[in-house]
Amino acid sequence: MDVHEYQAKELLGSFGVPVPKGAVAFSADQAVYAATELGGWNWAVKAQIHAGARGKAGGVKICKTYHEVREAAQGMLGKRMVTIQTGPEGKPVQRVYVEAAEPFDRELYLGYVLDRKAERIRVIASQQGGMEIEEIARTDPDAILQVIVEPAVGLQAFQARELAFQLGLSIKQAQSAVSTIMNAYRAFRDCDATMLEINPLVVTKDDRVLALDAKMSFDDNALFRRHNVADMHDPSQQDPREAQAAEHNLNYIGLDGEIGCIVNGAGLAWATMDMIKHAGGEPANFLDVGGGASPDRIETAMKLVASDANVKAILVNIFAGINRCDWVAKGVVQACGNLDVKVPLIVRLAGTNVEEGRKILADSGLKLITAETLAEAAEKAVAACQGKLQAA
Repeated sequence: MDVHEYQAKELLGSFGVPVPKGAVAFSADQAVYAATELGGWNWAVKAQIHAGARGKAGGVKICKTYHEVREAAQGMLGKRMVTIQTGPEGKPVQRVYVEAAEPFDRELYLGYVLDRKAERIRVIASQQGGMEIEEIARTDPDAILQVIVEPAVGLQAFQARELAFQLGLSIKQAQSAVSTIMNAYRAFRDCDATMLEINPLVVTKDDRVLALDAKMSFDDNALFRRHNVADMHDPSQQDPREAQAAEHNLNYIGLDGEIGCIVNGAGLAWATMDMIKHAGGEPANFLDVGGGASPDRIETAMKLVASDANVKAILVNIFAGINRCDWVAKGVVQACGNLDVKVPLIVRLAGTNVEEGRKILADSGLKLITAETLAEAAEKAVAACQGKLQAA
């Protein structure tokens, strides 16, 4: 789960990470009021979306008057912002963050990520702040500083000091940076985050260190014990299909293809997507209905996949273990009875109660395309998508 910049800063601030003063606004009037409350003569108005590269897309404006604050907020709110990270559809801007703009001397990069391969938290830093870390890695890999955190003891102060001095900070600046690095690690660890990026981490003219921007992602599986984080969820920033799937506890990821997939088990779902591509097609989604898929759950999955206007065929691929093919078959029949499914439906069943499942489908009178193997199912799905195969 991702959160907005102002929410990430709220969490970081609660752990002692210095952040500029700011306030969220949902209208231009609120933005002006926030600026008056913050005081000063320079403010940054930032569009709040779950994506980076906002500055390049006009999502960050430096303002010197209240009139400029109002204009900046009006120009962002209610629009869809397209950046290199959002895709062409963009993301809706429903709120802006008004922040006191302080002058600074340097921009640094500081990030924390859950390295699944190393099974450790990896701390990443660079003197080249303000740039995408991928760009730094490509153009100047030696500029990236890294520390692997031993989970038994956590990030140690000496590691933070080494990073601070490798970033070229003075003794006074390093003292502030060490505190920031340690507190940011605590926020990452204690909130069950999977990614924290502070870019840029700036050094002010009076030698303070501030998190000028912040991005955080969290482990969905840990949200049950992080209610303060779970309450920050903004469904408007999600693909509507993914938000709908989450309501029904379905594991769904929308893609750009034309063949909808309904599969049980994440591994089989990936294999199904690979086989579709091997057969010359493109999957429209990843969807794992889980191990105990009831008829109602199958119907919900079918409704979700069929709602995608790009889908030209639906492939149901079930290898039943703890699941049951007769349940799945009943779900398919139930879904086709309640929904107006206008695209070809390919069904491949194998495993527990497979004969009962196939009999239910055969007796239903539905026009279905059946398959015995995954390879056959993928080939038939691609053919049906291209109009070369019709249901019997």
